[in-house]
Order: sequence, then C-alpha cells, then structure tokens
Amino acid sequence: MNRIDKKFKENKKLLSIYFSAGHPKLEDTVPILKKLQESGVDMVEIGMPFSDPLADGPTIQESSTQALHNGMNTEKLFSQLEGIRKEIDIPLILMGYFNPIMQFGIENFCRRCQLVGIDGLIIPDLPVDVYQEEYKTLFEKYKIYNMFLITPQTSEKRIRYIDKVSNGFIYLVSSASVTGAKNTFGKAQTDYFHRIRQMNLKTPTMVGFGISNAVTYQSAIKESKGAIIGSAFIKFLKNKGVKHIPEFIQSIRK
Repeated sequence: MNRIDKKFKENKKLLSIYFSAGHPKLEDTVPILKKLQESGVDMVEIGMPFSDPLADGPTIQESSTQALHNGMNTEKLFSQLEGIRKEIDIPLILMGYFNPIMQFGIENFCRRCQLVGIDGLIIPDLPVDVYQEEYKTLFEKYKIYNMFLITPQTSEKRIRYIDKVSNGFIYLVSSASVTGAKNTFGKAQTDYFHRIRQMNLKTPTMVGFGISNAVTYQSAIKESKGAIIGSAFIKFLKNKGVKHIPEFIQSIRK
C-alpha cells in the first residue's frame, strides 16, 4: 500500500509541510526532512524550484529563486534523496511544474521517484484530462500517485471527474489566488470547505494556500482530513533555521 493511503487511514487530522528543496541552503533538504519527521509532521511536500512558478506567492517564489541560485536542480534533488528511506518513513511528495519534468524525461523522472521512495507528485500545471489520457499509465507503472488541485471556481462536474481519476488526496486550494499566509479564513472560504465535504467525494481532501497558524489550521481541518502549510513555514525557516523547526510545528498544533 502507498504510504499516502496508509497515512490517510490513521484516525487523526493530518499536517503536511511544504518547503523548497535547496533553501535556505543547498544541503538543507535532508536535515529539514529529518527535523519535520521528528516534530511529528504527517507528510512532506518537497518543492522543486522553478524559474517561473505561476501559482506561487512571493515567499515561495523567493525561496525557489534562492534555491536555484544555490545550485538546486532535479538531478541534485534526486541525489540528495538517495537512501532517504533509511531515515524517513512518512509520505514524501514532490511538488513542481511540468516543464522541468518534461526536460528531465517523464519516464526517467517517474523511475527516479520510485528508486528514492517518493510516494506522489503534485503538478499544478498538468491538467487532469491530459494526465488521464497521456500519463496515468506511466505513473501507475512506477507506483507514483498524482494529486490534483481544485479551487472555489472549479465546477462540480470537474470536481467529480478529478475525484474519479484521483488517488491519494485532492488538494483543496483555499482561494483563487497564489500561495501565501493568511491569519484567518472568511465565511466564503469556510462555506467552500463545507460545500466540498458535503459532496462526499471518495478521495480525501487536504486544504492548502493561506494556512499559517493554529487558527487557520483548525479552521481547515474541520471540513477536511488535513492541511498543508508552505509560506509560513518557509518564512519561519529563513528567520529561525532548521534546528528550531519543532517550535513551528508545536505552534500549529497547540
């Protein structure tokens, strides 16, 4: 069974953390993973830095740019992750854009993911219908899940189709905007979370975009299986460093 499926069978609300590989320092990727697992995080999304991250807000864009300047690339990331399953047992997901994956070679990329123990991918600019028609068989060959995003503007018909195609989880984008931390969610967002829960999808959902503290985390998990934090964690990491990661996790789950 895929580690993501195992995690979602646990009787608890989940916390997933996103960070950009190679940031703040090039060799921070593995130490961050270790410290996150030690801190009780349920799942980690490792961002693959890209020069034109359209869906990302300024914090993640800045971390991605810095990572590229540090020398991070796809081959370097796979090298860093070699042997990671000797130390990390929580689900690991790579999140990034399709262009670098195509340049690397899609089958080669999936093969390397399987070799190092990656459980799934999130590729925001790969449409679900293109995935279904052209790549699903290949991903399944290497036992790699691919998670899709929905927004408040996604039609019910599209959501049902994504639910049919999906495995792992559906990434519930909290608002129709780029990533970035928010202090609270408004009624429109909480109504949207409730509406999706009422659809009784077969695939569990995780809320992302705008979750930055215990208040927004608790609001998100009322209507979903868990929540994903990116920008707020990256800011903390830049300011406090890897060794203080447990402080951040404790502040979210207090």
